[in-house]
Amino acid sequence: MITGELKSQIDKVWEAFWTGGISNPISVIEQFTYLLFIKRLDETQLREERKAALIGGAVSKVIYTDEQKALRWSSFKNMDPESMYAHFTTPVATGLSVFEHMKQVGEVGGVYGQFMAKATFMIPTPRLLDQVVQMIDGINMEDRDTKGDLYEYMLGKIASAGTNGQFRTPRHIIKMMVEMTQPGKEETICDPSAGSAGFLVTAGEYYREHHEDWFLDKDFRDHFNSEMFNGVELDETMARIGAMNLQLHGIENPNLLKNDALSESAGHLVSRYSLILANPPFKGSLDYDAVENSVLKTVKSKKTELLFLGLILRMLQPGGRCAVIVPDGVLFGSSKAHKQIREEIIKNHKLDAVISMPSGVFKPYAGVSTAVLYFTKTGSGGTDNVWFYNMEADGYSLDDKRNEIKDNDIPDLLERWKNVADETDRARTEKSFLVPFDEIKENDWDLSINRYKEIVYEEVEYDAPKDIISQIQDLDAERTAALNTLKELLG
Repeated sequence: MITGELKSQIDKVWEAFWTGGISNPISVIEQFTYLLFIKRLDETQLREERKAALIGGAVSKVIYTDEQKALRWSSFKNMDPESMYAHFTTPVATGLSVFEHMKQVGEVGGVYGQFMAKATFMIPTPRLLDQVVQMIDGINMEDRDTKGDLYEYMLGKIASAGTNGQFRTPRHIIKMMVEMTQPGKEETICDPSAGSAGFLVTAGEYYREHHEDWFLDKDFRDHFNSEMFNGVELDETMARIGAMNLQLHGIENPNLLKNDALSESAGHLVSRYSLILANPPFKGSLDYDAVENSVLKTVKSKKTELLFLGLILRMLQPGGRCAVIVPDGVLFGSSKAHKQIREEIIKNHKLDAVISMPSGVFKPYAGVSTAVLYFTKTGSGGTDNVWFYNMEADGYSLDDKRNEIKDNDIPDLLERWKNVADETDRARTEKSFLVPFDEIKENDWDLSINRYKEIVYEEVEYDAPKDIISQIQDLDAERTAALNTLKELLG
């Protein structure tokens, strides 16, 4: 849990960035991320040097040569602000500055290092650089929870949508989706629109929370650190941020691909993953020639929210599962493409659940109503009964402030989902209920919860008209008597 003191430090640094002229929240986080990475590089070499000293021999992973000592965090952190800034902006060792060395580290720095080529140093003043360096230096970066929470707090300060329609999925919604899927020991998990990697990070935390004993198994640890977590992200800045987020949460070598998941160049991602967790872009539109052909065969559309569903079916292994956020229009849209993708999922695979969420979940970024679809790729059908849940509260106010409140349907949702076999007798007037395949088919594959839920109207009895008229006459007589009395008193 991040402390109030650390939050206060981060708030001060954030304010310093803003007053220093860096007003884009993504840019602030990116500059902060570069410094975290530089510190990690020095810590990695320090561990290798201690290991070499203990067992004898040379350092196996050389990040800094002896001539590059001045570029290391442990060296420049003690400099005065002007000297430190010069080390970042001018060549000081082997023709490199601290920042240029970081950009050239490449694969030695893990997956994050692979996205560094176009990194730009934007911190404007020596004072601000020193302030941020000293704050980061005071953090115990060996504590996975602390550094992970720190980064999550930084990401949480993004108050407006990023480029390309990106916005941050609420972490409690991500956690709900991960809890629904209950990831297993041998999963290969993917987010085809990874962003800051919130879904992958939360899945990793699920294992630490529920299956800590699995980490005693070397095979599981190797799988967890190198093969389990996969993501595709088009925006290079977000790819860097996502890579750092994963590494700070203890996932050392995730597989992140900088690419457009819908394009031909990502066409090799077929039947690879056992679990997909995603919140794909809404309201986007692509030309047909920009989309991989097999996706268009599943759903002929230009809308990204529909194309991503087709993509997910392509990327899942047979038997693979998916929990994905979609705008409400996907559930009931009447176009040929909307009906096509719904029929594909319901008829040819296995749709397990539809979670209707309130429209304020994504405020202040967007007010669109959304739902979570949970389905299994079978290729041979299997949808029997679809479980619907009407979430009316998520633990936060549904306005732009999103303050924490008591009303929260998520615990109830998860409890009912874990015992979904007991849902058969629930009435359609309750928060959750099952709808059979045939009924959905008859309704043109409509998945809107309003199509199936029943509303109980309370009968209100009114007095007979003659009794109402009599009451009005009595009131009128009383008013007239009171008025006459007042006239008499006034003479």
